[in-house]
Amino acid sequence: MATVTLSGLTKVYPNGFEAVTDLSLTLADGEFLVLVGPSGCGKSTALRMIAGLEKITGGDLFVGERRLNDVAPKDRDIAMVFQNYALYPQMTVAENIGFPLKLRKVRKAERSEQVRSAARVLELTDYLERKPAQLSGGQRQRVAMGRAIVRRPELFLMDEPLSNLDAKLRVQMRADIASIQREFGVTTFYVTHDQVEAMTMGDRVAVIKDGVLQQVDSPEDLYAHPANAFVAAFIGSPSMNLYEATLSRSLESGRGGSDGTEADGDCVLTLGDQRLAVPASVVAAQSALAGYLDQPVVVGIRPEHLEDAAVATEHPDDQRLDAVVGVREALGAETLVHFNLDAQGVESGDPDALDEMRDTGRCTARFAAETRVRVGERIRVNVDVRNLHFFDRQSHLAIGT
Repeated sequence: MATVTLSGLTKVYPNGFEAVTDLSLTLADGEFLVLVGPSGCGKSTALRMIAGLEKITGGDLFVGERRLNDVAPKDRDIAMVFQNYALYPQMTVAENIGFPLKLRKVRKAERSEQVRSAARVLELTDYLERKPAQLSGGQRQRVAMGRAIVRRPELFLMDEPLSNLDAKLRVQMRADIASIQREFGVTTFYVTHDQVEAMTMGDRVAVIKDGVLQQVDSPEDLYAHPANAFVAAFIGSPSMNLYEATLSRSLESGRGGSDGTEADGDCVLTLGDQRLAVPASVVAAQSALAGYLDQPVVVGIRPEHLEDAAVATEHPDDQRLDAVVGVREALGAETLVHFNLDAQGVESGDPDALDEMRDTGRCTARFAAETRVRVGERIRVNVDVRNLHFFDRQSHLAIGT
């Protein structure tokens, strides 16, 4: 096991295309770090540079104290798990798992013991004499992991290992891989395009776009404090709703409230043809917002911070939106409701996003299961204004403290 340091890692192909730009990351000893981003963003290229399968154009790669830029792949003490398993079809499960040890000329008795030990952890003991064709997709992926584990490498590299599995099996394997990694404590660099995988598996998550690192943080902090509109929309499912809006000082600001308190600092968010009251406490929590008053900004609202007003009745009336239900998706534990706002939608920069989401005021809300809204119905929607996100309209960087 070892720390891994990527210092300004860059990959430029002969045709001039720069796939990865100045990527700097440090993985702590035993850490599980997930690199996530949309298709074609450079994440697999970064992994292949670490593995030695792509030549590093610029920057440095260290595993422990060793600089690996010019070290051959076979000498890097790195084990890789591929999405297509890469198993030998003519070999049994035991032979596949033990193959790296055979190459190292480990004695047969010792090799068998290490294979059985890995098989117990991976729940493959009953399948050791089977061939890969006799296994399910999840079992084949476990065999691929077993082959990596027995090497006892300094670093695991995993390149979208769950992409060939069905949805139900992916959920199970996410938990299994995370559990196995914790048990063995091997530093792991995991690449995926699936943000749900990233959020549920990683100790930390690094988000990359167009070869440039956008943010690296814990899953919780990525969700709560996205660095820009791209991260905000990419992390979370369904995606954050993003619109152009204007935040202005309330006309009532500075007047005494009905309870005798002062309302100084309260604001109004103009969202298309609708307005939301934003208390002073929300503005104060993001002090830089004061410099954006009366200027266009980008506002982000997560679907889970919208609720059917008929279900959650105890909510300020001036923090509600009017909407007409366009689509209703009942999912059992929750209901997704889609409607349009008379507000300009904002493109997050995710090339995989739907075109219709970029150019319209379409909004997605995550309602409680007990909602009874129907398609075509005019409803009121509660907005949790304490959890609004604000971004600079030009740079799309978060407006923070």
